[in-house]
Amino acid sequence: EGMVRARFQAYGLPDDLVYLAMIESGYSNTAVSRARAVGMWQFMPYTGRHYGLVVDDWVDERRDPFRATDAAARYLSDLNTQFGSWYLAAAAYNAGAGRISRGINRLPGDPDSVSDETFFALADRRYLRLETRDYVPKLIAAAMIAKDPSRYGFDSIPTLPPLAYDEVTVPDMTGLDVIARLADTTTSSLVELNPQFFRGVTPPKREVIVRVPRGSGPLVAARYADLP
Repeated sequence: EGMVRARFQAYGLPDDLVYLAMIESGYSNTAVSRARAVGMWQFMPYTGRHYGLVVDDWVDERRDPFRATDAAARYLSDLNTQFGSWYLAAAAYNAGAGRISRGINRLPGDPDSVSDETFFALADRRYLRLETRDYVPKLIAAAMIAKDPSRYGFDSIPTLPPLAYDEVTVPDMTGLDVIARLADTTTSSLVELNPQFFRGVTPPKREVIVRVPRGSGPLVAARYADLP
């Protein structure tokens, strides 16, 4: 949450949009929808690539919580610029900008005069799919509960420390199991830090940056240099 909130604030997005990823995926980097949207922010391949994410046979940055969060921030910012409403931007994130635009054009009155209330007008007239009609209310509800959890019966929520890491540059076709051994950690911990390398190995023909547990970066670099 802290990582997403900081990156969204840097882009000027409202804090409550942090909870959009809860509605999309439950904050799961490995979530895959029936439509084959992937990752915490549920990007389709085209949209992910459009916002700078690598999606190929070796790397899928839709699974990378850091890179995908930056892409989601840019996407939401563009949608808000297009519609002038964060509720409509969230709805367009779910349904697509074209569907929201078509719905607005069907409403009585000036299609250029829209606001957050426009979302509810679209929902009341059933110009949106049920999933999208429920989407913004779910986002509002998630934000309300998260801000005052005890009011809604969540009295003992465990907190985890922020995900901290160092970065090392490695050559092509390097196994995450090798890096994990050099970092004195487990392969599963490396995968958690680097879910974009979904084959368990870095891609061929290019150097990449790999995240390792905080404090282990210099050690990993030195040990890697000594490998035969």
